[in-house]
Formats: sequence, C-alpha cells, structure tokens
Amino acid sequence: MTALASIAAVVLILLAIVLVGGSAIRRPSAGGVGAPKTFDRNTIVIGAGSAGLTAAYLAAKAGAKVSLVEAREMGGDCLNTGCVPSKALIRSARAAAAMREAAEYGLTAADPQPDFTRVMSRVRQVIRDIAPHDSVETFTGYGVDVIPGYARFVDPWTVEIALNAGGTQRLTARHFVVATGSEPVVPSIEGIEASGYLTSETLWDAMGERALVPERFVIIGGGPIGCELAQSFQRLGSQVTLVEQSDRLMGQEDADAAALLREALEADGVRVLTGHEAKRFALDGEGRHLIAKEPDGEKRLDYDALLIGIGRKARLSGYGLEDIGVDTDRTIVTDGRLSSSLPHIFAAGDVAGPFQFTHAAGYQGLKAGYSALFAPLYSPKAADPVMPRATYTSPEVASVGLNEASADEQGVAYEVTRFAMAELERAVAEGETTGFVKVLTKPGKDEILGAVVVGSHAAEILTSFTLAMTHGLTLTKLMETIYPYPSWAEAAKLAAQEHGLAHVSDRLIAVASRYLRWQRG
Repeated sequence: MTALASIAAVVLILLAIVLVGGSAIRRPSAGGVGAPKTFDRNTIVIGAGSAGLTAAYLAAKAGAKVSLVEAREMGGDCLNTGCVPSKALIRSARAAAAMREAAEYGLTAADPQPDFTRVMSRVRQVIRDIAPHDSVETFTGYGVDVIPGYARFVDPWTVEIALNAGGTQRLTARHFVVATGSEPVVPSIEGIEASGYLTSETLWDAMGERALVPERFVIIGGGPIGCELAQSFQRLGSQVTLVEQSDRLMGQEDADAAALLREALEADGVRVLTGHEAKRFALDGEGRHLIAKEPDGEKRLDYDALLIGIGRKARLSGYGLEDIGVDTDRTIVTDGRLSSSLPHIFAAGDVAGPFQFTHAAGYQGLKAGYSALFAPLYSPKAADPVMPRATYTSPEVASVGLNEASADEQGVAYEVTRFAMAELERAVAEGETTGFVKVLTKPGKDEILGAVVVGSHAAEILTSFTLAMTHGLTLTKLMETIYPYPSWAEAAKLAAQEHGLAHVSDRLIAVASRYLRWQRG
C-alpha cells in the first residue's frame, strides 16, 4: 500500500470516528494549559531539513493545513553545509587522486593542479542544482505554508514566529513536529576563541573565499566528518594533520575497518595523530598553533586553517521548549512514537536522536508526520529501525545492525563470515581490491545480525544487507538472488555464499557422495 493510500484509509477511519462521536478528542490539554477551541493549523513543523520537509509534505498531501517554519536555508544542514557540499568536494578530490594513479591503468600519470576557486564554485553549483527540490516555491506548490522565520513556543499550543522580513506572527496548531536539527560541537579548549576555527557549517563559506587550499590544515576529530574532509583536502593539495584523542579513528566502527581507513589516509599523505588531545591554541608572530598532548609530552602543530569536527549536538535552545515543559536530555526526550513529554508535540531528526543521518531524519519525519496528522487515533511506532550508516572516504566504510564491537558490548552471541574484496571480480577489474565484507549472524544460522563493508561502493553494497534485515530475509535468500555480473553489489551475494559453504552439513555430503557412487554403478 502506498503512503497516500495509507493516508486515505486512515482518513476514512477518522471520519467515521468523528461522525460517531469525535467530541472526545476535540479539547486536549497539555502542561496544564487547555487547547484553544479552534486551531489555525492542523500541524506546524519547525525546521526545514530532511525530517521537517518530509513531515510537511506528508501533511499537505493529506489535505492538512500545515505551516513550515524555517529561519535559515531550506534543505537544512545536509543540503547547505553537510552531505551535499562534502560529497561534491569528495568527487573533485577523487578525480585528483585518479590523475595521480593513472599509471596503474596504463595511462600517463599527471600531477593535478587544483584550481580551488573552480572546485568550490562547483560545490556551490551542486547545491544550487539540488536546492529546487527543497525550495520555498516547491513546497508552496505542494500546499505547504512556508514561513521564513524563527519559531518559539509561547504556550503548548502556540508559537510566535520572528519573521525574517520583520515583525512577528502567532499561530496555533493541534500538533507540532520539532525538527530543528543539530549543530557542531565546539569544545572548551584554552585559546579557542582566537584560534580562527572552522566547523562543518562555516567551512564552506570560508573556503569559498580562498584562491588556494590551506597549505597546513589541522582537523580535530577522527570520525566521519574529520576523515572525509582530511582525505579530500589532502588530495586537493593541503598537508592535513588529523588529530584524534582516542587511540584509533572511527570509534563507532570495528577496529579492522578503522585500521584499513587509517592506512588509506596515510597512503594519501594525511598525518594521522591518534592518542593526541587538543590542549590549547596559541598565536604569535609565526602564526597560529595547536598544542596537542601526546603520551610523551606535547606537540606543536602549526596551521593555516583549523577545523573542529568532533561531532554534532541537538539544536535545542531558543525555541521555548523548556518554558512549556518539553523534557530534554541532550535531545528532545521521545517515546517509541516520537512523541515528547507533551503528547501533541513530536520530534524528528537530529533533535530527537539517536541517529544523526539525513536518511534517519527522513524516516522519522515520515513517522512523526503521520502522528501529527492523526494522533492519538493513529500514531505509528518509529523505534528500532534497521539503520545503515556510511562514511564516504576511499575506501568507504559502511555498516548496518550490529558489528563485532557492539555485539560484544551487548553480550550478543554471533559468528562472522568474511569475504575479501580482492575476490570480487569487479573490484579486480577496476583495481580497487582494498576492503572486505563482514557479516554477523546468529551462531549456526543464517539470520543476519549486522554487516560491515569496507571498500569501493561500500554504501551501495550494504543496501542488500539493509534490505534483508528490514524484511527478515536470510543470507540464504541473498545467496539465491541473481545479481548482475560483474557488479559491486555481487559482493553481498558472495559473502552469503561464503556463509553457506561454511555451513554445509558433513553428514549431508556423505549421504550425497554415497548416492552418487551408487548412481555410477
């Protein structure tokens, strides 16, 4: 059943309930404040990132009167300062790497001379090309009342919007979806105010003003943001130093995946300093410096540009949430249906957690959007989805479900099946054999608990495992699926085949062998 068909079915049920006796749901209260007799809107959505856009679109298509309030750019962080610009930059960096590696493919290698102005111009053009999908005009066309401004709750049923154009507007709604996203974490380090630091949000404007890449680029944080940007800027001509406080990169991923990525970064020339804590910043006649604490003392790192990339936090302040009694604890506290402590206010995306992915925000925006239309009569669960993640370095690192580290931490029994990318014929043909597929299953069974893929096109390969886990398919089903040859996706099938071969019954083989001997006479 399509989403719109589902909406139609729910609407019919609601109409029947209202006709029979809907007065019981007309006058809710929250935080001791009774709802108004009438509402300006069915739903008000705060934030126009992936979660908010999804919720607003759903409401408009269902025939609701919905307002979408956004003070900044439509499309949120992903479009403007996150996924889209970073992937555009990564593409330019990969092209530069391919030029250097051309001799491996029978071509004359070249030393690329990046025109950084043109690189950044392309990044901005990619944003412009995608922006119409999320624009005010597009969503107005869907029937959404888009309000450029900053919304703040003045009571549980009312927001006051400081309009970007000046003045204010007050609106009431029966339901709200708070989808305000997240913002970079900036640590309290001595001297950071004068350090000239950039974040994943301010990086793009700052780089757009430069004719050349920074000669010495220090990046603090060895997670996905830090690793992607470290490799990209190194390939485009910077000397990047990547500083990570823990003893390895990519703390959420398994150690073997992190180790392969570190090897790749160092092969590109990135100076990787794990076990180094950023202690203080200094400025003198020679320029800016980071003083990092290492096991044997302190190390001075000179830089021309500095990026803080240690993670993001929910954007909670300034919306009046605390004033109306919405519980927060690093995120908006929600139940399995994304309802806050005030049941008519829902949260979705980074502000709700626990994920910080655009695809997670879209999923939650859909669930919260349904609830904001039809709760309390219909409110779908949004708990425990099968949620993939990917880091778009070379090699890519992608995972879904449990990995070895999380399974050990949770005390879940598992067995591991590995398939080396060097055995994938498409990878051999393209000369990209670094990496592996690792699948965790229940001991002795083919039920998938999780998968880790490291290598070229890892995110696409992972999709087979995500689909299988979402719909309860086993490795046997993947093994029986026909994949095009030669394809990257075939790595999932071959990993499933490795598991199947490892679990062939010796007794069954013995019986088959005797039968075949008998057959020969």
